[in-house]
Amino acid sequence: MRNGSAFEGLGVAMVTPFNAQGQIDYPALQRLVEHLIQGGVDYLVVHGTTGESPVLGPEEKRAALDFVLEVNNGRRPVVLGIGGNNTAAVVKELKESDLSGVTGILSVSPSYNKPTQVGIVAHYRQVAEASSLPFILYNVPARTSSNVEASTTLLLADEIPHMVAVKEASGNMVQIMEIIQDAPEGFAVLSGDDALGLPILAAGGKGVISVVGNAFPDPYAKMVHAARKGDMVTARHHHYQLLDTINLLFVEGNPSGVKEALQYLGICERHVRLPLVSVSEETRKAIYASMAEGELVG
Repeated sequence: MRNGSAFEGLGVAMVTPFNAQGQIDYPALQRLVEHLIQGGVDYLVVHGTTGESPVLGPEEKRAALDFVLEVNNGRRPVVLGIGGNNTAAVVKELKESDLSGVTGILSVSPSYNKPTQVGIVAHYRQVAEASSLPFILYNVPARTSSNVEASTTLLLADEIPHMVAVKEASGNMVQIMEIIQDAPEGFAVLSGDDALGLPILAAGGKGVISVVGNAFPDPYAKMVHAARKGDMVTARHHHYQLLDTINLLFVEGNPSGVKEALQYLGICERHVRLPLVSVSEETRKAIYASMAEGELVG
């Protein structure tokens, strides 16, 4: 039977820390893993868009994944991002990768090509055949330039037993509720928008794959866990504690904003790889002020 329970609660799409020379900062990556686990996250997501996966080489991806698996040491499930707009290349990567220690795959809908819904279905059919691991479909139209419609997600959920969840970042609450309403048993709808985490949970979603949780895992985890228990007073408290900061962290792109918060917290430096750049001084000051106002820092 389909079971998306491993991906319920709070997952965090981890940033990839870099040093001033542009190399992966492994001590910072270790600090981040410990920060997330101690903050109460339910699972880790490696090499999503937030991890700047498009600008990481194959050797870097392998080394970073192995390092996270070693530091994590089985304490939390680990989801690996493998997706792209070349179906054959995604299939090849899935077949050739050592997925030992990986609990599931997060696979984003193809970007740039702008496939039809028929093309999206055909893409995921081939991708899902390449691995027996549980799959999370990822719909993020703002980045891919095409929406995975509710009917398409539901068709895939019905047809592919190990397609166990969708990370929904369309921002379309009607579409998201249609998926929640008609999803097969065991299929989890996860918010891919930090600001919509609470509304989606209230509508029947099962969790969030978060960006902001990199910096603030404790209050975001408390929000998610309280909402799932029906304690909406506590959930709303943490939602509004975080909301202004959430919005600011995306003003100049992701993960530039959340890396700024992580630098302030001493987890990693703000460095990103081109074509991304660090946030402006104006945004930096606004992020720090919002963190203080929300009592997100000591």
